[in-house]
Amino acid sequence: MYQPLPRFAGSGAATGGFDKRTTYGLAALRFVVVSFLAFLLLNPLIRSLRTLTEKPKVVLAIDNSESVVAAGRPALTRALASLQTLQQQLTEKGLDVSIHTFGDSVSTDEEGRSDLTQIPFTHRTTDLSGLLSGIRSDYEGRNLTDVVLVSDGIFNQGLSPTFGQYPFALQTIGLGDTIPKKDIQLKGIIANRIAYLGNQFPVKAEVISNGYQGRSATVVLRQNGKELGRQAINFAGKVGGQGDSFNQLTFQTTATQKGVQHYVVEVLPQPGEFSTRNNRQDVYLDVIDGKEKVLLLALTPHPDVKALRNILEKNQNYELDVRILTGTPAEATPPADKTYDLIILHQIPDNGGVGSPLLQKYLAKNTPVLYILGNQSSLGPFNTSNPVMQVNAQPNQSDKVTGVFNPAFKQLNLDPERLGILSKLPPMSVPYGEFRLQAGSEVVLWQQVGSVRTTKPLLALNVTSPRKTAVLAGEGLWSWRLEEYALTDKQEVVDELIQKVIQLISVKEDRRKLRVYPIRNEFVAGEKVIFETELYNDIYERLYDKPVRLEISDEKGLTRSFNYTPTEANSRFEISRLPEGAYRFKASVTVNNKAEQSTGQFVVRDLQLEALNTTADHGLLRQLAKQTGGQFYTVSQTDELVRTLTNRPHPARLTSTEEMNELINWRWLFFVILTLVAIEWGLRKFYGGY
Repeated sequence: MYQPLPRFAGSGAATGGFDKRTTYGLAALRFVVVSFLAFLLLNPLIRSLRTLTEKPKVVLAIDNSESVVAAGRPALTRALASLQTLQQQLTEKGLDVSIHTFGDSVSTDEEGRSDLTQIPFTHRTTDLSGLLSGIRSDYEGRNLTDVVLVSDGIFNQGLSPTFGQYPFALQTIGLGDTIPKKDIQLKGIIANRIAYLGNQFPVKAEVISNGYQGRSATVVLRQNGKELGRQAINFAGKVGGQGDSFNQLTFQTTATQKGVQHYVVEVLPQPGEFSTRNNRQDVYLDVIDGKEKVLLLALTPHPDVKALRNILEKNQNYELDVRILTGTPAEATPPADKTYDLIILHQIPDNGGVGSPLLQKYLAKNTPVLYILGNQSSLGPFNTSNPVMQVNAQPNQSDKVTGVFNPAFKQLNLDPERLGILSKLPPMSVPYGEFRLQAGSEVVLWQQVGSVRTTKPLLALNVTSPRKTAVLAGEGLWSWRLEEYALTDKQEVVDELIQKVIQLISVKEDRRKLRVYPIRNEFVAGEKVIFETELYNDIYERLYDKPVRLEISDEKGLTRSFNYTPTEANSRFEISRLPEGAYRFKASVTVNNKAEQSTGQFVVRDLQLEALNTTADHGLLRQLAKQTGGQFYTVSQTDELVRTLTNRPHPARLTSTEEMNELINWRWLFFVILTLVAIEWGLRKFYGGY
């Protein structure tokens, strides 16, 4: 007979040790976790709104240039103390105050507040427009209500600040002394940047004075401590004996040494001068012996020779040597030891072979050549000696042609409209026959017979061959120049054409494997002098990671040596704190056991812009404040400025931003879910559910 088994109270085999409440709780917890994970799979978005409160901002823009100190350090110290108080009062009134100067950082105290009394007034230039424009850019879109410009109103760089448009009110505080000082100033120097060795050049000095009417002074020009000249000037004031006196004088001196030359112009100090810093200015000239030596070698006297001579002598960069082979021996033979940068051969090689020895001598050196053909030219030797064209012509037969510009020729910047005058010029006499261009040659002018344009070159060149060469295949250049003058009263078009062709074939190609050069020829004292380095192998591929030695010598012979290694990421080298002067440098490196060198020069100028004008210009500050809706204040009126800025309503700006974020990106949700899962797992483990 079947009997049911007895049931034991407290047995947990069926329920895993859970009571009904715990079971339902754990099930609910698992349901919440799984449901929330399923919800996250839908990638829900949460919209958030963020509101920021931005206090009104005031910027103290302080002119920390050298001219501000001209009124005296005690007055400046009192002014800075007043500005420190101004900053504290504005901060206490709830305004956010920032400090801006010309590049120098402002020290702060232990509480993080700016210490205005420690501002160094050493900036060497004043660009008020740049300062205000920088503030406008930095605070664009922010709650900037006012800018307090603290300055003497003197600017020596950039535009006048009154030309700018500013979206804020400018309150200006005037520093400095508006009373002109008794002083003599060397206002400016006018001189060439380049002079040629042996030439005279002018150095013009402009001197102004105040308080020295009826008196005189002496201006001296020196080079390397040696006096080159001195002149006296008399100061005659304006009407009534008031105001500045302006004087101008000119020194004439001669360039006697190559390279950058340092000259000093100085007004000798006079008793009672406010400052003598503005009595002196430095002049740097690059004296070059850069005239290209040109040999014009002609078979016989010819009008074209005179025309070429006139064209070349228009350019001071050319030193012309004219030789006529049929003249006297002294006139016919160039100096044996002289080298030339360009050879012009007129009717050479010739039929008689007179110029053959000289021709072979100069062609062996790969010197650039301009051939001009004539009725005595020998075309056989010509064809074998030039890389431009081959001419097969009948003996003693010529053709009369004019020139037509080739618009496809782009190596020179020539105006086709101006060159249209060539069709009106007399015809040239050219060999009659076939013309064939060599590989790499380009045509500047085509031949035109009557009204028919041919495919024969009249003027062509080749700058790709080892010896750059140009050929003018006819004679009669002199008649072109005469006719152009008759038509236009000028000799410009033909001369410009010939000059540019000569310049193109005579320009020197830089084949150095080491090239070290400063990024500018002139630097200002205090800024870094930066050198760029280029190093190449035998096939002119760029090389890096080779140690370079750089030696820099000043005018006194003091040499500074540096070692650096240019890399692909940085091929520059910087040198700081070089004093004023003219410098020469030599860089050297060893590549494949061969020494390579590069030399050059540069200048470090000591600008005295802040010393040229020390009279404060409060009129500019008043105008600037009026234009922007602000007011002008003196240093003693800072309390009034505080009242003006704080009494006006300056509500804080509320900025709201709305963002849409994915809920799954909230990291804390991961830890919440992990905690819930851990709790459920732990309870089931504890009660024996697993």
